[in-house]
Amino acid sequence: METIATATVITPEAYLALWQGHRGLTRRVIEAFPEKELFRFSIGGMRTFAVLAMEMTDLANPGMEGIVTGEWKDMNSLPHSSGEGMPENKEELLALWDETTAKINRLWEKLDPQDFQKHIVAFGMFPGTVSSTLQYFIDNEIHHRGQGYVYLRALGIEPPAFWDR
Repeated sequence: METIATATVITPEAYLALWQGHRGLTRRVIEAFPEKELFRFSIGGMRTFAVLAMEMTDLANPGMEGIVTGEWKDMNSLPHSSGEGMPENKEELLALWDETTAKINRLWEKLDPQDFQKHIVAFGMFPGTVSSTLQYFIDNEIHHRGQGYVYLRALGIEPPAFWDR
């Protein structure tokens, strides 16, 4: 039996609160977009914020399932890659965002603190630990939320305060 050394830097509860704080802020960015621009506006060939939000959902939703069950979906089958299953309006996107947030909370309860150091291969492509994979999900969200801030400013809209999580 393998022994895993643990050092608690952040509790699982604090980790979830951090992630959900970011998710709440990103939700407010989605809300700030006018409907049309959410799905059509881009700068410099970047993807629309709706597609970026779907990527965040695609990572978090089946990502948490994969972390908990060990069963991973193929990255190319996810809506942000395939285009299938994309919400058609802001209301649908926010509903999906909220469903994913609730699912993260439900699945998080199934994680044991020792699971965070377990080695996995996310989506069958990305090796790391549960902790590093979760950190990637959060980093990816922060990165794309930054793009959303640029879009909102270009549209003349004041984005939500980045520190208000």
